[in-house]
Amino acid sequence: MSTKTNPGLKIICLNRKASFNYFFEQLIEAGLVLKGSEIKSIRNGKVNISESYAVEKGGEFFLVNSHIASYKEASYSDHKPTDERKLLFNKKEINKLIGKINRDGFSLIPTKMYLKKGKAKIEVAIAKGKKKYDKRQTIKNRQWNRDKSRYVRRSS
Repeated sequence: MSTKTNPGLKIICLNRKASFNYFFEQLIEAGLVLKGSEIKSIRNGKVNISESYAVEKGGEFFLVNSHIASYKEASYSDHKPTDERKLLFNKKEINKLIGKINRDGFSLIPTKMYLKKGKAKIEVAIAKGKKKYDKRQTIKNRQWNRDKSRYVRRSS
């Protein structure tokens, strides 16, 4: 069985630590409100979302603590690298997310940023934080799978 890749999708940045630190319940695609210098910097791949998260302010969601490097060729219209950036969701999605975050104690964690048909998109996960013992169990399972594959490889 072969997997099909989307030719119009270019992955810019991944948050690999997120799957280790959180349990994901659902993944949602969101748009971003960006300035011209920000999108040019994103196209160059100068983005870091490893320590970022989304917060709700006044019925809207904002991406906090993401770093988009300043664009060298932008003169006076340059942006601040760690500004809050507005996430674009439908009204139904916003209401659902607000309910999840307030009631159930979930948080919104970005997992990857990509370009889709020239537009910057971000994949956000509705996530719940892992405890320390959950992280240790993940490490044990990963190590066991590595040892198992080594054993199978050597025995065949």
